[in-house]
Amino acid sequence: MAFYEHATLFVEISLKRIFDVLLALIGCILILIPIILISLSIFFTSKGGVLYWSNRIGKDNQIFKMPKFRTMRVDTPEVATHMLTNPKSYLTKIGSLLRRSSMDELPQIWSILIGDMSFVGPRPALFNQEDLIKLRTERGVHELIPGLTGWAQINGRDELSITDKVLLDKYYLDNQSLLLDIVIIIATLFKIVRKDGIMH
Repeated sequence: MAFYEHATLFVEISLKRIFDVLLALIGCILILIPIILISLSIFFTSKGGVLYWSNRIGKDNQIFKMPKFRTMRVDTPEVATHMLTNPKSYLTKIGSLLRRSSMDELPQIWSILIGDMSFVGPRPALFNQEDLIKLRTERGVHELIPGLTGWAQINGRDELSITDKVLLDKYYLDNQSLLLDIVIIIATLFKIVRKDGIMH
C-alpha cells in the first residue's frame, strides 16, 4: 500500500510539473507584449528598476528570489503590505493598476519555469513573515511548492487573516490534484476580472 501511495504521489508531482512547464511556455508567448509595455511604463513613470526581486520562502522553507513588476517606491520598507501604515502612499503612478489587475505577478512565470514556483500552491511568504511561516510549518504546508495563485487566493486573498490562509493552504495540501489546480486557475481568472479580495 505504501508503495502504491508513493508511486501515485510521484505521478501527480510529475504531471503537475509537466503541466506547469507547458502552461508557462504558452504563457510566455501570450504575455510577451504586455510585459514589454508594462516594463516601459514603469521605466518612464518612476525611479528604480522595472523588476523587484524579493526574498521569499519556498518549498521546505528554502529562500528563493521572486520577481514582480515594481509597484512601490524604492524607499518602501521590505515588509508585507498590510504591515505598512499607509500602503497607498508608497505606490508608484501605475502601481495600483498593476496590483488590482494582478499584472505585477507576470514576471513570476520565470520562477515557474525554473521550478521555484508552481502555477498553483500557497503564495510564497516574505522571509520575515515569521508568524505565517511558523503556522505553515506546523501544518505541513511548507512541503508544498509555492504558487502564483492558490486555494486561499480564490477564497479571500488579502481579506483573510493569517490563520484562515493557512487553513485554506492546508485544505489544498490534503486535496491537491491536477483537476483542482485547473479549477483554481479558472477561478483566479474570474477573480482578477472582478478584482475580488484585493485591498491595495
